[in-house]
Amino acid sequence: MIFKRVLTVENSATDKICETMCSETHSGAAGQVVPLAMGKAQKMGEFFNVLSDPTRLRLISLLAKEEFCVCDLAIQLEMTDSAISHQLRALRAARLVSYRKLGRQVFYRLHDQHVVDLYRTVHEHLEE
Repeated sequence: MIFKRVLTVENSATDKICETMCSETHSGAAGQVVPLAMGKAQKMGEFFNVLSDPTRLRLISLLAKEEFCVCDLAIQLEMTDSAISHQLRALRAARLVSYRKLGRQVFYRLHDQHVVDLYRTVHEHLEE
């Protein structure tokens, strides 16, 4: 079934009629809301694409609690050091993870509180 949607202006810019299977009068900010700019939408899409990998999400779940070195992350996730490093590179490129060096050891942590909040918000949302 194909739905036809036509918006026409009535008395003012905020009063519109939406014609689908029936007619409804809409008012408010419907005609005033500006969609996300395409460039910003693409950047956000790339950001969420980085988060679409289950291994990266598992790394983030660990790093949300404390910082780890690559070898400890590899042990926790039962993966090789090189596989963990590969995933951390992608997370660093997206500015989700940062690191600090202590001698020859490198410790990874989530970049900032925004990343922690994002992880926890999604986690809580899925638990509801």
